[in-house]
Amino acid sequence: MNVRRTDGDRGPESGGSLVREIAGTGVTLEKLAHEALAAREFAYAPQSGFRVGAAVLTSSGRIYRGCNVESAAYPLTNCAERVAIQKAVSEGDRDIVALAVAGDATYLRRGGQPKSQPRDSLDAFVTPCGACRQVIFEFGPDAPVLLVDLEGGRCLTSARELLPGGFRLEGFGP
Repeated sequence: MNVRRTDGDRGPESGGSLVREIAGTGVTLEKLAHEALAAREFAYAPQSGFRVGAAVLTSSGRIYRGCNVESAAYPLTNCAERVAIQKAVSEGDRDIVALAVAGDATYLRRGGQPKSQPRDSLDAFVTPCGACRQVIFEFGPDAPVLLVDLEGGRCLTSARELLPGGFRLEGFGP
């Protein structure tokens, strides 16, 4: 999987992939990161306390935010990524060009000890679940996906890297 940590990649002097405009929209990945972090604040997670935010950028230049919404009937819980995508789709905006997901990576630690993954590993970040990966792939198969932790870390990957061999019906979708 081709992922890379982007902590030192925020300014124009370093090539600044996080501050470059995405697909002529006037929006940057760093702006999406801030939107995902803001969306996380609205998460409804009374059972787990695990709060996630997502921000989706569409080809129209609009940003749609979503947060996870838990239910007492846990299988009815909605993930932040799908909430944001469903918001976009419900507004007729189906062409996703980028996505950011923000979550607390300390939930990935057990017994107070970090998982034995290097910090530049995808496994050191909160990532979309399998269902979300499929939905992201359907509406933005070529979209960059920025994973954001609460300590300022960023990891850039893509929809195709998150779901290799993703399923998509030809002639359907956006």
